[in-house]
Amino acid sequence: MPGPAADTDFVAVDAMTMAYGSFVVQENVSFSIRRGSVFVVMGDSGSGKSTLLRHMIGLDRPAKGDVRYAGTPFWSSTEAEQRRLRRRFGVLFQGAGLLSSMTLAENISLPLVQHLRVPRGEAREVAVTKLELVGLGGFEDSYPSQVSGGMRNRAGLARALSLDPDILFLDEPSAGLDPLSARHLDDLILELRSSLGTTFLVVTHELPSIFAIADDAIFLDGERHRMVAHGPPREMAATTTDPKVKAFLERGQYP
Repeated sequence: MPGPAADTDFVAVDAMTMAYGSFVVQENVSFSIRRGSVFVVMGDSGSGKSTLLRHMIGLDRPAKGDVRYAGTPFWSSTEAEQRRLRRRFGVLFQGAGLLSSMTLAENISLPLVQHLRVPRGEAREVAVTKLELVGLGGFEDSYPSQVSGGMRNRAGLARALSLDPDILFLDEPSAGLDPLSARHLDDLILELRSSLGTTFLVVTHELPSIFAIADDAIFLDGERHRMVAHGPPREMAATTTDPKVKAFLERGQYP
């Protein structure tokens, strides 16, 4: 296991440039994430927040740069090493991404059966435990259409937890939720960070969530195609001189 010094850059994005053909989405992005922290990626619409997440989990290859997990570079590693690293990830995409034809327990069991060849009976036991962890005990045989949007997102989070990942990537987890459901999801993220020591990278534009959960954050500017701010959101709000960052963080009241 890495020592305390390594934990300061448990995840490190090194001079990453993201591009599609000749179009540069973001250039020379660098930051690090401490183990056991909640790190938020924010920015204006179309700035490349979700694109950054896709590059970090191995779905899109960067034009330049790399991302390191506990010191191991992802994109310059072998395919076998990349597969090993991916098993340390849990991902919740927008809309939870649950399969409508499967129950919540079956959705959560799927990664265990497919990737680890866990017998279905054992996988179901794990699924039930993960559902209880996110406050959905008793809903294992419900279908996604039978539960609320907030419950679907929590079930998606349970599925992301199914392989006991070191880091969870959440893409707009509060999108489409009412304020109360969004607050409950924020509380759940903090509870999981505290109880499991899980590291989170969260893409969101929801200001209440940003101030509630983020230990650290970056701001991506879609017009300048670069990262223009980095730090705890409250400090960023108090000290930034960048007009776009200031306008983003001062959209409403926060405690």
